[in-house]
Amino acid sequence: MDAFGHVNNVVFLRYLEEARIDFMFRLAPGDGSPSFSGGSVVARHEIDYVRPLVHRHEPVTVESWVTKIGAASLTIAYEIKDPDQVYVRAETIVVPFNLEAQVPRRISAEERKFLEEYRDGGTPEALAA
Repeated sequence: MDAFGHVNNVVFLRYLEEARIDFMFRLAPGDGSPSFSGGSVVARHEIDYVRPLVHRHEPVTVESWVTKIGAASLTIAYEIKDPDQVYVRAETIVVPFNLEAQVPRRISAEERKFLEEYRDGGTPEALAA
């Protein structure tokens, strides 16, 4: 909370991070796939604070979907909301990264196939925060 009882802007970034990590690592764990397990870095965040979110006990939903898939980056869009109110709209550009070599890498065919399922018009992912 900030001094005015609103959720602090940094907390919204944490909500986005939790949703992004939950989304990107759904592909790897169950089937032993190495996809996205090599790492990724955030190249850019863009956030529009639509309405203040005041302290309360009810969770909000973070919906996320893919808006762009490039050769070596992807863009994830989000809305943090209730059923009838949007608090935040945001986008994150994510770059797959080879942590061992410390260099960006290309999106694999397996990753691209997974991401396409959540592209604009696909199925948004929802996470309660």
